Amino acid sequence: MKKIINDPATVAIQALQGVGLAHADLVRVNLEPPYLVRADGPVQGKVAIVSGGGSGHEPLAGGYVGVGMLDAAVPGAVFTSPTPDQILEATQAADGGAGVVHLVLNYTGDILNFETAAELAEAEGIEVTPVIIDDDVAVKDSTYTAGRRGVGGAIPWYKITGAAAARGDDLKSVVEISQRVVANVRTMGMALTPCTVPHSGEPSFTLADDEMEIGIGVHGEPGRERVKLASADEIVATLLGSVVDDLPFERGARTLLFVNGMGGTPLIELYLAYNSARTFLAERGVEVVRSLVGNYFTSLEMQGISISLLNLDDELIELWDAPVHTPAMRRGR
Repeated sequence: MKKIINDPATVAIQALQGVGLAHADLVRVNLEPPYLVRADGPVQGKVAIVSGGGSGHEPLAGGYVGVGMLDAAVPGAVFTSPTPDQILEATQAADGGAGVVHLVLNYTGDILNFETAAELAEAEGIEVTPVIIDDDVAVKDSTYTAGRRGVGGAIPWYKITGAAAARGDDLKSVVEISQRVVANVRTMGMALTPCTVPHSGEPSFTLADDEMEIGIGVHGEPGRERVKLASADEIVATLLGSVVDDLPFERGARTLLFVNGMGGTPLIELYLAYNSARTFLAERGVEVVRSLVGNYFTSLEMQGISISLLNLDDELIELWDAPVHTPAMRRGR
């Protein structure tokens, strides 16, 4: 295992310290227990948005703390849910008196721990509403979940939910917008290589040089099938074919197309895949009106991609376009 680390046991906390030092104008880092909050938070009178999950997916979730997205993020150990005490303290630190939305990706540990933290926060008089995302069309159940996993769709979900809160929507309205995104986004991913969790030192699965894994999870879980390496056009058609059929995305639909790298994928390949995706969707009459390409929700150093498609309406487009300023995403400010 070759990694730029000191001790496998301290990777997550030292990375968190680095984020705090690099982006002190945007985020404030707490170490015991670990979480990040907006540097200017809590914002009084605004619905607070809190999310989190295991480390190893950077820039998710801490990279999205700031104006127009999350008010706080809670990192667990690598590929491990944050604990209830972390989530509770982050919720308290983010609360501006208008309620808190917990954005929870559908993994069993995250669901249970966010649920416990919400109950503790409610006991202290903080109104908390959870919204759960399960956008992965690859598998119904997996190593980490009951039901579909929460994967790349989390990025537009964070952005649009955060924008609704930033424009002053009340708790009920923010939750409705957030749930609308969940209902309209679908994702599927693939991998050319596995990833290696620092404390294990071993790849999460093995692939021959001429193989790829279709339908992988973001914790290094193997996918729905292992097949021979194919061209970019063929890979994209496999992923998007499952995505488009699942909702389904109708001819004439206006969409956000998000091509995400898994951590080790160079941008030249991501843009090449995006080009293939646009051709695939155009042939089916699906219009792409907004786009996102890059490594936004990763799985350590895994080489691969996920493709997310979100049905948009006028309001969701307005919220996607709204200003945002976080360590990992900035525009309009």
